[in-house]
This record gives sequence, C-alpha cells and structure tokens, in this order.
Amino acid sequence: MIVVGAGLSGIGAACHLKLECPRKSFVILEGRDTIGGTWDLFRYPGVRSDSDMYTLGYPFRPWRDPKAIAGGRAILNYIRETAAEYEVEKTIRYQHRVGRVSWSADEGRWTVEAEMGPEKTLVQLSCNFLFLCTGYYDYENGYTPEWPGVAQFRGTIIHPQRWPENLDYTGKRIVVIGSGATAITLVPALAQRATHVTMLQRSPSYVVARPAEDPAAKFLRRYLSLNTVYALTRWKNVLFGTFFYNLARNRPAFFKWMVAKGVRNELGDEYAARHFAPLYNPWDQRLCVAADADLFNAIRDGSVSVVTDHIETFTEDGVRLKSGEHLNADIIVTATGLVLKLFSGMQLFVDGVPVDMPKTLVYKGMMFSNVPNLAFAVGYTNASWTLKCDLTAGYVCRLLNHMDQRGYSVCTPRVNDPDIEEEPVCSTSTRATSCARCPRSRARDRRSPGDCIRIT
Repeated sequence: MIVVGAGLSGIGAACHLKLECPRKSFVILEGRDTIGGTWDLFRYPGVRSDSDMYTLGYPFRPWRDPKAIAGGRAILNYIRETAAEYEVEKTIRYQHRVGRVSWSADEGRWTVEAEMGPEKTLVQLSCNFLFLCTGYYDYENGYTPEWPGVAQFRGTIIHPQRWPENLDYTGKRIVVIGSGATAITLVPALAQRATHVTMLQRSPSYVVARPAEDPAAKFLRRYLSLNTVYALTRWKNVLFGTFFYNLARNRPAFFKWMVAKGVRNELGDEYAARHFAPLYNPWDQRLCVAADADLFNAIRDGSVSVVTDHIETFTEDGVRLKSGEHLNADIIVTATGLVLKLFSGMQLFVDGVPVDMPKTLVYKGMMFSNVPNLAFAVGYTNASWTLKCDLTAGYVCRLLNHMDQRGYSVCTPRVNDPDIEEEPVCSTSTRATSCARCPRSRARDRRSPGDCIRIT
C-alpha cells in the first residue's frame, strides 16, 4: 500500500494502518523534504489552528498541551511525535513528488510514478491500494489577486504562504489585505512588534472569540486521567460544534445576533456594525476564531485598525482606496487565500484511460466511481479537518480487512442505482444545493455566495 502525503492526514492514516491492519506493509511518499504538511509550510507570525486540538488531534493520541487553540509549531511537534511514537516516520520517503498513477486491471495494481530528489529522477513504485492524503491546495503558490499599481509599491509584499524567515517588521506600518482565518490570526501577532497594523477587507467576516484553553478540560484535568479528559472533551466539542452549526443553518438570524452581540461587547456598537456585520449568513463561509479575543484586544488598544473598502490602486507608499482614503504601509501582506489543487495535481489513469474527474461520483466522501482500490482523505469544512480524515482512515482499514477476510483483491465503487442524482461539490456547505451559484439553489438572493468547486 502507498500513502501519498506526510501531513496531518497522512500520518494519521499511517497510524491507523499500524493499529488496525498490522499485517499490511506500506510506505508514505512525501513530495517535500520534511514531515508536517500545512503545519510545516506555514510559518507566518501567529500561525495557529482555528479548530480546537481535542478534535483536530488524533483520537488514539491525546493532546497534552493546555492550549486547545494551538500554535502551528505545537501542532507540528504533535505530528512529529505521533509519527515517532507509532514508528511510521521510518516508512516515509521524502522528496518523492507523485505525478502520475496508473491502474492495471490485468495486474491488479497501481503503478506510481514520482520525481525523486532535486534532480527529479523518475522512479516507479507499485501497490495494490493507494491512499491519497495530499490536502487540497497548491503548496507552491498562494492566491493573490491582480491589483493596479502593484509594481510601483516600494515596500515589501508578502503572501503568508511564503513568509520570509528573517523578515524584521519591528516598527513597521503593515497593511494586511483579507479578513479570513489567516488574517484574523496574523494581524494581532504582527501588532505586537509593528507600529500599526491595518486589516483591509472588502467585506466583513464572522469572528467569534474563544478561550485558547478549554475551560471544561482545565477543570476535568484536576480529577481525571489525561486519556479520559481528552475523550470527554473531544466528544463535548464535536457535539457542541454540531449543535451550533445546525443552529446557524436553521436559525441564521438568531445565530447572527449571537455573534454580533459578542463583537459589540468587545468593540461597541458602531465598530461592530461597520466592520463585523457580514451580508451573508453564518457558515455560508467558515467562521473565524479570535483566540482569547486577541484581535479585539489589539483593536481596543489602538495597535490594530480595520478598514472596509475596495482597493483602487497600489501607490509608492501604500494603498489608495476607492473611498479616497490612503493607507500608508511599509509592508503589505496579501492574506487572500489559497489555490485549489486536488491531489497535488497528479494524473490518474485506469487501464490507460485518464480519469475524467468531473464525471466521477464520490463515494462516502473518500472514493471515486469506477476507480479501483483508491481512497482519498479530505477533511470537513464545518468542523475539524481531522475528524473526517480519521473516519476515512478507519473505513479504509475496515475495507482492507474485509477484503482480506473474503479473499477480494479489488474494490471499485459503481453507480448501480438509477435514482442517484448528480450534484456538484460545493465549497460553502455540506449541502450541494446551498450555494447561490448552483442552478437549483434555494438561496439565490444571497449577496455573498461562495464558489462551487468542480473537481478538475
């Protein structure tokens, strides 16, 4: 078996194989030269998860740090320690960038072609089952829109995905473009050393304050074992997350009022109404988390300001907005998102024929119709990434054991039910028809819709 990717989901999948399929042999192919995936790639100040570590962590290895909303370095160490403890780090082959995978029905095997090392030497490996744990975005470049006048800016422009290791931003004026999860974590961290940080947004996002340390877990640790506290807190957070998500989708006006009330308590009515009142409903896009209310604290003490406007042009010393206001800046950070790239751009072939992804149906969120012996791990958009990836890894292990017990060598999802309807994969919700750009949407009047993602 081959697992592609040595990030959070790849290491989790390998540990599941160790625990549940001990007779299976496997290797992990990792395109980069280190473990950790996202949590090694992103190194900007303040990088952290907006999911709590009781649900983002693995169910088989408790999170030991008191902080539930943890920093990127702590998460990376957790992944590394897990890989060492379960001895899966020995199976990783670094600098193996997979480009093409081909299934042969005659041989009943996948042939995996990868470029190895800086010389990009082409190597081939084969396996009877392939598990793709590559994430969903391009590791090489983040998304940056095209703005007028960028070339004339005399300062430094940075995308958080490629943060310079030795950047000194002490005493600098910084404009962060964006108001998603990256900006919400980056802005208060930059404010600790910068002269001033401005978060420039086209439209507001929902931001909720949560304590970095889980109060219930803190209390339970006085009386119960680490494993018990971890399991109880994990289930508590799963149930609470499910409850509040359903509340947001079923009672959006009430949920919007709850979030707005929290912001008003932090910043006052006027500021909240101007900069933290989105036009879309809660969970049409993912909610942002301010750990220990750090963003709100920085706004109150004057080190951070929020501006809601559109960029007209970059200038030599900052950004001019369509309202006529000018934001002076020494550094501009484009926290504007990621480039979608499923399976690291690898090509899939079945018996010499390219797999036409838009024509496939997804089985249980982890396999493709008419593609044999292949599974993939993709996390939730409305809950911790690992919760879904863990369910997928567990299912794959049960499937492998079932195949062994019954003497099966090939498992292929097929569409045999004529009543199955095709729907697009949607970025905004678990319900494919909730996006305003879907022709069958029930929310066409939504003013800030997300984009439907078709697998290409």
